[in-house]
Amino acid sequence: MIDAGISTRSVIKFLKDIDVPIHTIMGILITHNHNDHIKGLEVLTRKTNLPAFTTRKVWNSIISYRKDIAQDCIREISLHQKFHLAGFDIEAFPVNHDAPETIGFHISEGDTKMTFVTDLGEISQTVAHYVKAANLIVIESNYDEQMLINGRYPYYLKTRIKSNRGHLSNRQTAEFLADIINESHSNICLAHLSKNNNTPEVALKTLRQAFSERVFPVNGHPHISVLNRNTPTEMITLTGTLSNANRSNLKEPQSCVDE
Repeated sequence: MIDAGISTRSVIKFLKDIDVPIHTIMGILITHNHNDHIKGLEVLTRKTNLPAFTTRKVWNSIISYRKDIAQDCIREISLHQKFHLAGFDIEAFPVNHDAPETIGFHISEGDTKMTFVTDLGEISQTVAHYVKAANLIVIESNYDEQMLINGRYPYYLKTRIKSNRGHLSNRQTAEFLADIINESHSNICLAHLSKNNNTPEVALKTLRQAFSERVFPVNGHPHISVLNRNTPTEMITLTGTLSNANRSNLKEPQSCVDE
């Protein structure tokens, strides 16, 4: 499980909806300390005894203001050092965001790989490396530039979102993916869409237009989807060496103001 931005009750309900018992979850990967990613962490770890994995810097930034989170749930990991959990090799890497530290995750089992990266204001060489290496890409497509400019947010918040420590726009994500996409990429999931400055339709249109401009045919491959903010997606099964048990179900966490 990646991040815990919703209530334990919601987590259990959504898992039940897709016939996944909570006891089959082996751990929680935490990307950073913003509340929309850790709001449910204390109750979830207390009620399930699940360990939560992130870097020391992220942990320190969380427990500096969330004193309620039990220390015994904490598992420290290091950047760029693989660790093993639930049959997967997992590697954390840094991304640029306005938190003390923010990380993405590269998750693999044999030759089948997934990269999860949201909450970043720019695509660094490091991020590009891990995204290029993945079969399943979960990447932020947070806002439409015109919707943000013309929207109701105050100037300081618009500036923060557009900065290189803010969030990726639809255009940034689309142009990057269009530049690097190849036949090894089986699935693209657009994530962390702003409630106020984006829509799934606009995000998809921007991505498809970027692909078209680079003459990359989108004929069902890669499969492109947008993660819903409030409901689980259908199960995504990756082909290759992943067993039937190692499947991915993705849901966007409930978010705060700037998503």
